[in-house]
Amino acid sequence: MFERSLVSQLVERTGEKRAFIQVLVGPRQTGKSTALGQMVGKVTLPYHLIAADDELLNSPEWLAGEWRKARALTEQSQAEALLVVDEVQKIPHWAGTVKKMWDEDTRTKCPLKVILSGSSSLLLHKGMEDSLVGRFEVLYSHHWCFAECRTAFDYSLEDFLFFGGYPGTAQLKDDPARWARYLKTSIVDPTIDQDVLQMGRVDKPALLKALFGIGAAYSAQEVSYTKIMGQLLDAGNTVTIAHYLDLLDKAGILVGLQKFATELLKVRRSSPRLMVHDTSLMTYATGSSRELLIKDSAKRGHLVESAVGAYLIARAREEDFELFWWRSKKGEEVDFVIRKASLLTAIEVKSGAIKGLGGIKAFLRQNPGATSLVIGDESCSLEEFLLGRIPLFA
Repeated sequence: MFERSLVSQLVERTGEKRAFIQVLVGPRQTGKSTALGQMVGKVTLPYHLIAADDELLNSPEWLAGEWRKARALTEQSQAEALLVVDEVQKIPHWAGTVKKMWDEDTRTKCPLKVILSGSSSLLLHKGMEDSLVGRFEVLYSHHWCFAECRTAFDYSLEDFLFFGGYPGTAQLKDDPARWARYLKTSIVDPTIDQDVLQMGRVDKPALLKALFGIGAAYSAQEVSYTKIMGQLLDAGNTVTIAHYLDLLDKAGILVGLQKFATELLKVRRSSPRLMVHDTSLMTYATGSSRELLIKDSAKRGHLVESAVGAYLIARAREEDFELFWWRSKKGEEVDFVIRKASLLTAIEVKSGAIKGLGGIKAFLRQNPGATSLVIGDESCSLEEFLLGRIPLFA
């Protein structure tokens, strides 16, 4: 079975001195449970692995009881042990129980290390920020990248552009209709109906679902809030649309990238450039055949830009940099701008069609300290970039 680098990262954390709760977050169906299972098979510590899947059993008392079972392992071995709780956000009031038990272990010097995981990053963060401040570190399980899909499933670049990075769908790529049904019933619908609707207040679920459908289909394109509302039957207002986009982003399916500006107020007022977290969500939402998306130059251009955007979204969370797009007052554009501290890179994506570099030149004139990267030219092919072989910052 293929093993992601996340597994070795988890194993490494279990070997460190007990200091923080490790929290693994990421979108649904990206292999978090599999990674945890592979990790416990490699650690030398005695461990107790539980999954909070049974709603009839889940309760703070149940979690506390399982925690005590893990504590008993430290007494039996007279050494460190490991507790792993998968999908912890399904347990009511989980954060308060975790805080209580963790603090008890700290006071009594019980050498129990803890790893928590969950798909609903907002629910997890809310619990951590409310009760566990200073007690946790976050690890991310992002969508699978091209390098992983090529190694694990023998994907070509064209396969990856269309089918994206959900590992569970790989075995269905020869049956597009079945693939689309699986994506809907096992990923899109549960993510929206279970994860997103639990994250925050959603007064109009139908509006949120329609927003995802439109946003995913328009991935890699700027769409003003006015235009978005014009295409929705029950439009609400711009504040509602922005809130729902934020929830979809935290669920790991759709983000509204803001325009790069040195002034924060201008950033917040800008129209978003919609971007899926994984290209499969775009191909699913458009309902287009693989042949059409690959052969139509305009559609392929948006698909390629979405693949680059999804790759940058994943790396931004992992490596802690900011991601934007940019357009000047004269209409010159740059596909992506990334910023980390004082480092700034403008990224242009060429997908086969003739595309000038006026936007890059204009951006560099306005930001003299920035560097540039053109994906799709002789020095940086799309394949090399998506394989992670091109540095993002000079």
